[in-house]
Amino acid sequence: MLTLIIYSIIALLALSTLVFFHELGHFSAAKFFGVKVERFSIGFGRVLFKKEWLGTEWAFAPILLGGYVKLKGQDDINPLERSDDDDSYNSKKPWQRIVILLAGPAANIILAFFIYLFIALYGAPASTASGYITPTISKVIPNTPAQAAGLKSDDRVVKINNKPIRYWYQLKSEIVKSDHTITLDVKRGEELLHLKLLPKIEKRQNEFNETIEQRVIGITPKIKKSTIIEFGLIDAFSYALNETKNAMFLITKGVQKISTGEVDSKNIAGAITIFDLLISFAKAGFIYLLFIMALISVNLGILNLLPIPALDGGHIVFNIYEMVTKRAPSENILYKLTLAGWLFLIGLMVFGLYNDVNRIWG
Repeated sequence: MLTLIIYSIIALLALSTLVFFHELGHFSAAKFFGVKVERFSIGFGRVLFKKEWLGTEWAFAPILLGGYVKLKGQDDINPLERSDDDDSYNSKKPWQRIVILLAGPAANIILAFFIYLFIALYGAPASTASGYITPTISKVIPNTPAQAAGLKSDDRVVKINNKPIRYWYQLKSEIVKSDHTITLDVKRGEELLHLKLLPKIEKRQNEFNETIEQRVIGITPKIKKSTIIEFGLIDAFSYALNETKNAMFLITKGVQKISTGEVDSKNIAGAITIFDLLISFAKAGFIYLLFIMALISVNLGILNLLPIPALDGGHIVFNIYEMVTKRAPSENILYKLTLAGWLFLIGLMVFGLYNDVNRIWG
């Protein structure tokens, strides 16, 4: 029980860190444009602790499922609040407000990049960087193009279609997109072999549990769970950039597929699943905790850009409307849209918790 409490506290601190950086992005951009930040809060609900510093009230509240910065003249709870003072959010040009709104999600994505960079420089466990293992073959599957071409266990692919490769993901990428015979330069001991083979198409499950057709040749990578992948500085930057881009793509694609019904809405997770993930990864070790924090940070950044009133994305849409039409949305419409946005978000949170409970009982 004590262990669970400790890991739960670690999970709360991890989530609060991601929220802090999100709000710090908004805070920094607002300060840059001369907007007064009235409150910087980690958590929602009744304030347990607060301190005035640098003209801002820094607060801590018990519901650690988010946080907020209260800008002068801007309040999500009361969308009709306005102030025309020079240090007010409302007095700034629409493009400046958009920058302030974008700064929060951008901070989360930048944070994720630096977390991935730290993981790479520290030494990434193979399970967090499986695509970056050397392209050495562990097993050749029977009755596949690889077996027919004569590939064997412990062969190392050094070139594919005359392109030098260093990592397994490069080999896989070239195979998947190839629609013709491929050539492999393979190191077998001291011998260099030149092989040709035609990938075959098989049905596989993708990241969204969809059945897709994919080109394969029938090999598996040589990898151990205990393997630590060490990166040089340049490769570490490449790893961090690729992981950040991949996370952004997967989350964006996932939202799109859920919105269109291509992926079951049962995949929508709530706070219980998020905490369960953080606790599980924390138990696995510090680097694993950082890895899931990076993924959740990107998630937080992308989801906040959805064009839903009450989210950063919704406010961005309002400001784009003002830039295009040269007039602000009417107060009545703004109020109704914001109220609808809050109702939608609350409904989404409840639905996520419902899915969480179903997963636990399941």
